[in-house]
Parts: sequence; C-alpha cells; structure tokens
Amino acid sequence: MLLKDKVCVITGAASERGLGKAAARMMAEHGAFIVIMDLDAGAASAAAADITKSSFGIACDVTDPGACRQAAEDILERAGSIDVLVNNAGVSQPLKTMDISQDDYDRVLDVSLRGTFNMSQAVIPSMRSRRSGSIVCIASVSGQQGGGIFGGPHYCAAKAGVMGLARALAKELAPDGIRVNSIAPSWMDTGITDGLPEEALSKIIGSVPLGRGGRPEDVAGAVVFLASELSAYVTGTTIDVNGGSYMR
Repeated sequence: MLLKDKVCVITGAASERGLGKAAARMMAEHGAFIVIMDLDAGAASAAAADITKSSFGIACDVTDPGACRQAAEDILERAGSIDVLVNNAGVSQPLKTMDISQDDYDRVLDVSLRGTFNMSQAVIPSMRSRRSGSIVCIASVSGQQGGGIFGGPHYCAAKAGVMGLARALAKELAPDGIRVNSIAPSWMDTGITDGLPEEALSKIIGSVPLGRGGRPEDVAGAVVFLASELSAYVTGTTIDVNGGSYMR
C-alpha cells in the first residue's frame, strides 16, 4: 500500500474516462483517501462515490484563488491533512494562432496554468506546517515539442508554463520537505479524443515506438510513483509518459 492513509486531492477529476479519475482510482487502490475536485459539485461527488465509500467530492473553480483557499480549508477540516495534490484540471482547444481570441487564450492559460498556481498556493501552508507533501502537475508533451494533436499554441504555452512553474516551486519548497514534479503525457485514449477519424488515429499510434496509444492508467502509474515514498528523492523533474514518441 504505497499511499496508505495519505489524503490525495485531484483537481478536474470528475470525467469518467479522464486522467484525473484514473489517477484517483489507482491511488485509492494503494490506500489513499481521495478527494475529487471539479467545477460541478454533483459530478465531483458522484466520481468520488464511484471510487470508494470514504472518498468525497468538492466543487472548486481553480481559476479563483479564493475558491482554492476555501476548498483547501474545507478539505483540511474534513480530512485532517493534504498530503498530495495532483494538479490535473486543464482545457485544450485545437486552434491555430490566428484563430485564437483573447478569451480563448485567457481560458486555456487560466485553467491550466493559473489553476495549477492557485491550487498549489492554497495547499502549501498546510504542507509546510507538516514539512511534508507532494505536488504533481499534469503537463503535456505539447509543452515540450511545441505542438500536439489537439492543443493550439496557447495550450502548448500553458503546459510549458506548468513545467516551468513546477520546477520553480520544487526549488523553493524543497527545504520545507515538499516535492513538486510534472508528468508530460502524449496522446491518451480519453473522452477528449472521441470522434477522431480512424486514419488519424492509426497515424498517431503508428508513430509510437511502443506500438500503442496511451491509456489513462499509464499516467496514473506515474502519479502514484510521484505521490509515494518511492520517489522520495525526486523533485523538479518531468516524467514523460508517451510510449517513446518524444525522447529528450
């Protein structure tokens, strides 16, 4: 039980086939107490109930720093601690540069990057007081290679920013016993990819050295590793979960 009795908070994790819920489920299998955060309180609660009876869901708009602070306070009151934060909330838009409006840009950057900052900032005081904690940020291969399947330039910028933010936080928070790392997935078989033409899907999978598309569970395994003591000496890094499709 790698995460026995650890309180693990996952943002944007209500989607049935999403990376967040897959991570929450695997973390629960390793003994974690799960808190699902999402914009929709009902969806968050339903997702939590689907994982374990003890899990609970909470509504939070991660673009609102006040809402993040309140959510952290509520979780601490109900669960007693926050041992792990998984910054998973994000949005993507398959737009080209000249088609991106200011509203589009703000939405993608606000949820993916500002949201990661806001929620991290909200849990740091509690983690500092206990001199322990792990923050895991879900980035993307798009932020490394300057483009992906579904994300436009603003999405690439947001995810590159997430990795930079995580490294800066890791350096600052290391003396407090708090580790901060990122995960950069490539294409994953989640709900966002539904409707992709078969020809396009075959091309994507054909470019992957491991010969298959990614699954949410692939990312979940990396989350469990970074959340657990198996990675006690790992901070400021990015784990690539891409089947070898992008190698550094």
